[in-house]
Amino acid sequence: MGSEAGRGILAMVVACTVWGVAPLYYKLLAHIPPIEVLAHRTIWSVLFFALVLLVQGRLGQLRAALGDWRKIAVVMAAALLISTNWFVFITSVQIGRVTEASLGYYLFPLVAVALGRLVFGERLTVAQQLPVALAIFAVALLTWGLGVTPWIALILSGTFGLYGVVKKRLDVGPVVSVTAEVALLAPIALAVLGWFHTQAPDPAFGGDMVDAALLMFSGVLTGAPLILFSYAARRVRLGTIGLVQYLNPTLQFLVAVLIFNEPFNRWHGIAFGLIWAALAIYTVATWRQDRAARRAAVNVGTS
Repeated sequence: MGSEAGRGILAMVVACTVWGVAPLYYKLLAHIPPIEVLAHRTIWSVLFFALVLLVQGRLGQLRAALGDWRKIAVVMAAALLISTNWFVFITSVQIGRVTEASLGYYLFPLVAVALGRLVFGERLTVAQQLPVALAIFAVALLTWGLGVTPWIALILSGTFGLYGVVKKRLDVGPVVSVTAEVALLAPIALAVLGWFHTQAPDPAFGGDMVDAALLMFSGVLTGAPLILFSYAARRVRLGTIGLVQYLNPTLQFLVAVLIFNEPFNRWHGIAFGLIWAALAIYTVATWRQDRAARRAAVNVGTS
């Protein structure tokens, strides 16, 4: 893969693979309260991202991202949404609901399409309306079949979708914006860790060296895939990115069913089948749209 696009696809595959097998990492921390794991993830992510920006000479961009109260409010909204997403995902691993978490990340592209219509008034083609309708039907059917609403899937897809909506209002790159987000959350994270270290009978950090090393690694686990994704996004077509990123929930699903032995019954099979069909329709439509846009650009350039 010597071309820029080839290196971008490789970076995207590596990023999605890391995200997809992340449940294996969080399972090692299942004995630590999710809020404590999240607090450590926030602190170590701040340090990792700050070091990256320092090496790149871009710390000034971080100050610009937090330049006034309006920007701070937008960044804080994004921070609360992504931290909620992280917390629910970590919790889903600890309580044995990774299958449902993977469903949430499968749903995300379709939720994003629906939010584009509701928030930005984007017009949906029939090829986009059908997948959204199929997704709604799949969730309703799964709720009816299991007798319980798949809240983890809905919260994960909803918070990630709204996170994307908020991020559209930020005019800085993904690494800088995420650094700003975790920086704003850092005081809350420090307060949580302070409580655990003074009040909890057995704080995770400091007692066991393996746990401490794993918690410190959460910063790299959070930051490295995002940097790879950012690298890929500048070099790979949108349709390709959309297709490759399905690797993330697919690996999560396989980890849940094949390694964690989570239950997967008939209702799960029907719901996932409908979601996969919806994503196939959506992906083909997006690919055709992307190809048509490129053809139009070529025609304009040669006319």
